[in-house]
Amino acid sequence: MAYLEYQNIFTQVQVQGEPEMGMNGDVMGAERTTRASYSTWVGWLGNAQLGPIYLGWAGVVSIATGIVAFNIIGFNMLAQVGWSIPEFLRQLFWLALEPPGPEWGLTIPPLQEGGWYIIASFFLLVSVMSWWLRTYLLAEQHKMGKHIAWAFLAAIWLFLVLGLFRPILMGSWSEAVPYGIFPHLDWTTAFSIRYGNLYYNPFHCLSIVFLYGSVLLFAMHGGTILAVTRYGGDRELEQIVDRGTASERAALFWRWTMGFNATMEGIHRWAWWFAVLTPITGGIGILLTGTVVDNWFIWAQDHNFAPDYFDLGAYGYDSYGSYEGFGGISAGGE
Repeated sequence: MAYLEYQNIFTQVQVQGEPEMGMNGDVMGAERTTRASYSTWVGWLGNAQLGPIYLGWAGVVSIATGIVAFNIIGFNMLAQVGWSIPEFLRQLFWLALEPPGPEWGLTIPPLQEGGWYIIASFFLLVSVMSWWLRTYLLAEQHKMGKHIAWAFLAAIWLFLVLGLFRPILMGSWSEAVPYGIFPHLDWTTAFSIRYGNLYYNPFHCLSIVFLYGSVLLFAMHGGTILAVTRYGGDRELEQIVDRGTASERAALFWRWTMGFNATMEGIHRWAWWFAVLTPITGGIGILLTGTVVDNWFIWAQDHNFAPDYFDLGAYGYDSYGSYEGFGGISAGGE
């Protein structure tokens, strides 16, 4: 019988017993649900237990305002297709709730001229900030560090730059991003073209570096721990007390691969910083676009960041790249 290599891409063993209800006392309070269940499907990817759930007042506010924003956006899209559910489903990827036109500036327009967008954005902002407050309060109740809250706030920074800070600096709500799938992508493309190719924005470059770096670090960490679970590498408590053969093998693997190995703490610190700096640098780049720099390609040329291409006109090309011959005479001799 051929030897089958042990791979634990999915959870191999699911332990289901008495549900773990968490800490008692005043940490979670009476606002926590008192029931829990198990899901085999969820157990393939993580802990199979579902619940208990704690929302608190901030969580309730976040979900309620989020539902309001979601419904405003959804019903506006539904109205665009004549309230036809089949058409709504067919065109969903192309539908959008657009921001007000530039003629309205920073004023509140009529509902059908962008007013619904402003209202939806307000409820969405309240929802996101309430959920952030929930993460902060939960960390404080558990006497944890605020690392999760600060990381979430880094993502909110980019969200606020796109929908609030930059439109205010530009003097128009029309600069905000539409709500929709493909319209959102179209906005991104048009934004880059309008300001001379966003790839020449140095903060965009940094954001991509940290984004790819986060993917690399997360894959390295995830792959390493899964690779040593056969030796108990996933049993964090035991690894803290006695690192044993699992962590030692993991450390030696990376030391022999790249010359050094991160500590059990260090890999998480690297991953946290790379992830947090992705939206922070991206938000800075977006905020500078149109407010400080109007054309990133020209800026990059002025700062020796992009190649300074030769003058095409001197070689018989017009401004569209069509060849006209030297001295303005066409190639046909006319």
